[in-house]
Parts: sequence; structure tokens; C-alpha cells
Amino acid sequence: MGYAVVLGEALVDLLDGECAGAPVYRQAVGGAPLNVAVGVARLGGAVEFVGSLGDDVLAGRIRKLLDAAGVGQRGVVERPVSTTLGVVTFSGAEPDFRFYGTPPSYGLLGPEELDVPLVEGAGVLYAGSIALLSPPVRAAARRAWGLATGWKVFDPNVRPRLLADRLAVDELRDLVAEFAASADLVKLSVADAEVLYGDDAGATAPGGRDTDRLAEAAAARLRGLGAGAVVVTGGARAALAWAGPTGGPQWLPAPRVDAVDTTGAGDAVMAALIADLLADGLPAYPAGWRDRVDFALRVAGLVCESPGGAVAMPTRADVARRFPA
Repeated sequence: MGYAVVLGEALVDLLDGECAGAPVYRQAVGGAPLNVAVGVARLGGAVEFVGSLGDDVLAGRIRKLLDAAGVGQRGVVERPVSTTLGVVTFSGAEPDFRFYGTPPSYGLLGPEELDVPLVEGAGVLYAGSIALLSPPVRAAARRAWGLATGWKVFDPNVRPRLLADRLAVDELRDLVAEFAASADLVKLSVADAEVLYGDDAGATAPGGRDTDRLAEAAAARLRGLGAGAVVVTGGARAALAWAGPTGGPQWLPAPRVDAVDTTGAGDAVMAALIADLLADGLPAYPAGWRDRVDFALRVAGLVCESPGGAVAMPTRADVARRFPA
């Protein structure tokens, strides 16, 4: 089975809410890569988190959550800075993120600080998300990508509010292309595809795009760059999987759930896909990806029924109880 290395950010989310009629913020340890790491561990996979943390009380809470989930921290470095805060407000169940903290506590891992044996020995290496917008972490991720001997998975996890202008979007698109070219799996959302490729996807619809066509165009583009498999979440039919030299796009429906908070849903999909890679390797046939994504959507559906991201990640037994079919 081996283990996974998840490289990226950990921070603390402040989730907008209400208590006794007054507005309050509820703390939740977060960051997409951290959510992924916790999700992999909850699903039975061995996983190490690699990234930088601050030196305050909030950083201690991040470490405590990682410990409780069984996520290793051999690749974590500590810096004398405050923990980055992600303030999360909602329109319905959909979160909107704004980040506070300079320098970002998650952006201070340099390439020279990588645990080389840890990365080289990993069965799966994950990289992606907003940590790659930080030059030191971007350089560390590039080095890790070159060192990796196992399967490589990538998730851009785009946060438009961190992209100042069109040039920043173009630079991120180039970075995604760089990692996708040698990735075994790329996972992105339709919202990510809208930011990265919406202008030239050739699909339009009221309020945005024809999401199915946009997802297929983005997946085709990433496959053309060299990605072995691409999974796109959030389309009108829930998720697209495209893998194999001769396979075409496969669409899968999402399970019916009572969503209260979609924070971490995409991370749950990635966590499930990584956990299954550790357990069973790459699917031998394109149809195998359909089963993998179908399970991942059930994991994500269960996450949507609870508030928070990392703390909502389920076990395989939890998924089986919620979706017995």
C-alpha cells in the first residue's frame, strides 16, 4: 500500500455563523491539502503532511488535529509567524473564502527543506492549491514533483480572490499545465475550469457556462497536455472522469444529500481517489475510474451533510452506513 505525501497549506478557517441572534465565527482547521490528508487517513490510508506552520496557539491546534487523525508530520516546518486565517462566508451552502495573514504561514516551506527520503518513498504525491502561489512552496513542489517515484496527483483548487488580475490567471494556467503534463491524475472543479479556461472553452450559458461542455473542454485540454486521468467535479451531472488512451468522458451523478456546508467536498473527492490509489493502484481500465469516482462522490456527499472540512471527513464504514446501496 505505501503512503501518500500531501504538500500544501494548513490554516484555520473562521466560518461565519450565528449564535443567539448574534453573528459569530466558528474556528475550523482547514486548507484544502490538509483536508485531503485528513480524508486519506480517515479512509484508511497512511499519509504524511508536508508544509509550513506558524508558531502560535492556532498552529498547535492544527498539529493536534493532524495527530488525532493519524496524519504524519515529518515534513512539517515551523516559522515564527501567525497562522493564516481563512474567513468563510456563505451564500446557501456555498463558501466564499478570504485570507488574512502576511506573510502566509503556509507559504514558507522552501525546496531545501524537503524531506527527500520521505518524498521519494511515497506511493502517491499530492501537490496543488493556493500554497503554490507562494514562490518558496512552488519551488518546493517542483522539486518534490521531480523526486517523486510514485503516482503524482494535482489539484489547482483555484481561489479567484487571490488572483489579482488577468496576468495572475495566465501565470496560474501555465503552472497548472506544467504539473498536469506529468500527472497521473488531475482533479479540478467546474469553478476552477471557469477561471482557468472559461474564456476559450467555447461554451456559454446564463450566469456562466454550459458546465458539461466546459468540464469536457477542460478535461480534454489537460489530457492533451499529458495528464493520465482527469476528474472534474461540479458539473450539471455531478462529475466527469476521463482516463485511458482510448476512453472518452464518463459522467456520474452525485448521491442525494441534505447539504449544509460544501466546504471540503472537492477535497473529499481527492482524498477518496488517493486512498484508493494507495489501496489498489491505478485502475486497469477506464471503467475502473467510474467506480472510483462514484465512491468519491459518496464521500463528498457525506462531508456536505456536516459543517466544516477536515472534521467532516468520514471513514469507509461511515460511507457504507450512509449509502448502503
